[in-house]
Amino acid sequence: MTEFEQSLYNILASLPKGKLISYGQLAKQCGYPNHARHVGKTLAKLPKDTRLPWFRVVNSQGKISLVGDAFLRQKAYLEAEGLSVNEFGKISHYRDYLA
Repeated sequence: MTEFEQSLYNILASLPKGKLISYGQLAKQCGYPNHARHVGKTLAKLPKDTRLPWFRVVNSQGKISLVGDAFLRQKAYLEAEGLSVNEFGKISHYRDYLA
């Protein structure tokens, strides 16, 4: 596991229920600003049964970036935590939920 991955997993594991972080914010907190896409690629490699709250990571516009079944799973997880997500994946009052 790389230093980047370890840092990303640690930050993600400490993200409280009901809070969100953008791909870019997560990359910056890992010490790799401008590596938002790398965050997405790393999260895409997580096993399906991971306990890490990958679903709390959204894009900088406060929207779900995933499509298809992954979009529906992320939307369901966020709604289970009390967040309001519209049919297009936009989280209502996104900035209120930033960690």
